[in-house]
Amino acid sequence: MDIWLNHSTQVNENLKPASLLPFKVTHKEGRDRFTKWIASLWFAPNSLKNIAKQDDKLSGMYVPYWTYDSDTTSFYRGERGEHYWQTQHYTTRENGKTVHKTRRVQKTRWYPASGTVWGSFDDVLILASDSLPRKYTERLEPWDLQNLVSYKDEYLSGFRAESYHVDLAAGFEHARQSMDVHIRTLVRRDIGGDEQRISSVRTQHDNVTFKHVLLPVWISAYRYKNETYRFLINGRTGEVQGERPWSWAKIALLVAGLIAAVVAIAIVFGSVAAR
Repeated sequence: MDIWLNHSTQVNENLKPASLLPFKVTHKEGRDRFTKWIASLWFAPNSLKNIAKQDDKLSGMYVPYWTYDSDTTSFYRGERGEHYWQTQHYTTRENGKTVHKTRRVQKTRWYPASGTVWGSFDDVLILASDSLPRKYTERLEPWDLQNLVSYKDEYLSGFRAESYHVDLAAGFEHARQSMDVHIRTLVRRDIGGDEQRISSVRTQHDNVTFKHVLLPVWISAYRYKNETYRFLINGRTGEVQGERPWSWAKIALLVAGLIAAVVAIAIVFGSVAAR
């Protein structure tokens, strides 16, 4: 159930989750996904794949999120750039002689632009935990939020559930930033032309609602050469994201190979040009 967000909403009270996505990926399936993920990592140490067989500790956790809906009206000012071509005269040296040439150069004319764009956002998802790395949780998306079910304590049996640390107001600020990225795309499309400059955007949010939801994540870590690497698994899709070691020897070999290829190509072209 969506709840209206307005100035009277108590952001300091402990809001209970309204809904959740039950675990769909089993513990065994999670381990299998992790093993395949380790095997698929490019430039990983050859011995890393043995790690997957050593640690069997996956912990299932329901992670807190906010979702926000909002209608937006955005007033913008900027410039529309339109390309045109201009003939440019120049001189150069060819075979020891000065020659005069022309070339076509792209230029841009700028015109003032202003207007209004409207947006409608549904289920903008914001992590409400500060214990998990946001860059990895974002890569676990997308989530099948259309399959959310009403919260019941029995879904938590055998799993941990984390309380939110990012409150409702702070979560909405993150949501606004996420919406702003899309709004600026709408503005550029509305300005049109070949290029766009945006000098200011003022956005009004209306009909804002939110939900507090729990999403299922398998969490664990493995050690490699005295370093700990955390990883996460989407408990619905099996998507794996996390930290990993790199084989700098493999990277060095690749760089050396690329340099050798570039040198070989340069030698071939140099010999052709000399004929």
